Amino acid sequence: MAERARGNIAEFTVTELSGAIKRAMEENFGYVRLRGEISGYRGPHSSGHAYFALKDDRAKIEAVVWKGVFGGLAFKPEEGLEVIATGKVSTFPGTSKYQIVIESLEPAGAGALMALLEERKKKLAAEGLFDDSRKKPLPFLPQIVGIITSPTGAVIRDMLHGFTERFPMHVILWPVRCQGETCAAEVSAAIRGFNRLAPGGRVPRPDVLIVARGGGAVEDLWGYNEEILVRAVGASDIPIISAVGHETDWTLIDLAADARAPTPTKAAEWAAPKYSELLAKIAEVSARLNAGVFRQVEVKRASLKSASRGLPRPQDLLSLPRQRFDSTASRLERSLSGFASASRGRMNTLAARLNMRLLTTRIERAGDKLTAFDKQLATVYARALQRRRIAFTRPSGRLQPGLLRYPAQRGRDRLDAQSARASRGFTEAIARRRHTLNARAQLLNSLGYKNVLERGFAVVRDSAGAMVRRTEAALQTGALEIQFADGRVAAHTSVEVGKKQPAPAAPVAKQLTTKERDQGSLL
Repeated sequence: MAERARGNIAEFTVTELSGAIKRAMEENFGYVRLRGEISGYRGPHSSGHAYFALKDDRAKIEAVVWKGVFGGLAFKPEEGLEVIATGKVSTFPGTSKYQIVIESLEPAGAGALMALLEERKKKLAAEGLFDDSRKKPLPFLPQIVGIITSPTGAVIRDMLHGFTERFPMHVILWPVRCQGETCAAEVSAAIRGFNRLAPGGRVPRPDVLIVARGGGAVEDLWGYNEEILVRAVGASDIPIISAVGHETDWTLIDLAADARAPTPTKAAEWAAPKYSELLAKIAEVSARLNAGVFRQVEVKRASLKSASRGLPRPQDLLSLPRQRFDSTASRLERSLSGFASASRGRMNTLAARLNMRLLTTRIERAGDKLTAFDKQLATVYARALQRRRIAFTRPSGRLQPGLLRYPAQRGRDRLDAQSARASRGFTEAIARRRHTLNARAQLLNSLGYKNVLERGFAVVRDSAGAMVRRTEAALQTGALEIQFADGRVAAHTSVEVGKKQPAPAAPVAKQLTTKERDQGSLL
């Protein structure tokens, strides 16, 4: 009985059994919240999916996060982090393992958040993102202030009220979400967008940026601890004031920013000085400047008077140089007269030695030499021309048309011989190819099935043109075509159900017409 009972058990394939187990688990468990420690996480797969395991001190379960869900996670998986995962329990038939398909992921309590925050803080500090040497000074009186916050919260109203009271200026608001999964990405995009603005463009480039948000719990402010936002703050060319939360709250961008304000209202005070205080400071500095200038003028006047008492009179200073000038002027007059007389004597002496005949004689001699050189050049040119003519005459006498005619005739004879050889070779090649073709045609004719048909055999085909080799196949087909040596005929077979098949009889056939035979008809 046991053997008979086991024989009645339904038979499953491996795929059917795996699918049944998968459906049973998904229908019975549905969505679950699972607390455990992430193990074996190595980052997202090349496909975009993430695979790891959740474990506690006694058990472990495989986990998977699909690509579409992974991009929207508020907290990315990290090795060793204790988390609470929400998803559906399922199986993977390929390895016969059950797993949880995660749809949301959150740290398991504030303790895990602070541990993750400290680890991330150490990592970014090791890269130098929090060094004081990277921080930029805030402008004293910025003309344009960029604010990155929510446009509907109380923070922006308080900050605008502070600017109005202290120093009205141009404020540009970049609206972002201050909480949730997209908070870090939107604030990072706002910082990069402000930095990409060109100075003097249609949208002016801010001189200072303020990242502001009201207070909240660690989970509410977690977007300002994301690594992507901290790196965007550190890479900004525009000075940034961090005003996230109240004075007791802190985030990682407070360490990367150029200044950290305890509240958003305080950030507005840091960005813009108070107008009345500026006026008072300017008045004070102006008074001190005027007093200082007056004191310096009085001191310089007293010093000038004291110095002027020790100076000699101008006429005493000029008397000695005036005497030296008069003495030098009298000596210069006498020296110029003597120099002019001496120069006039030397000129007269040189003029007596000059004679126009000497110059004329030298010109005539140079003309005679030039004429002689001209005659010599004409003679040399004529001789050189005669030598060149003789040199060209001798080779030209040896050139004859017959010397060129003989090589041309010899080349023509060689060309005719090569052409005859090529013609004979082409004819022989065609003959060899024709002989080979005839031999292969005879071989094909001897090996073909048509010679067998000539000996009284026939080929039976079904309606699809396939060859029928067995009686059973012929009975199942019904419509047949029989090929003889001189043509084809159509045939039909039939067997009554429940009766013994009679001995094969001659098939009912009809002779095909020439047109039907050519078209391959099976009728």
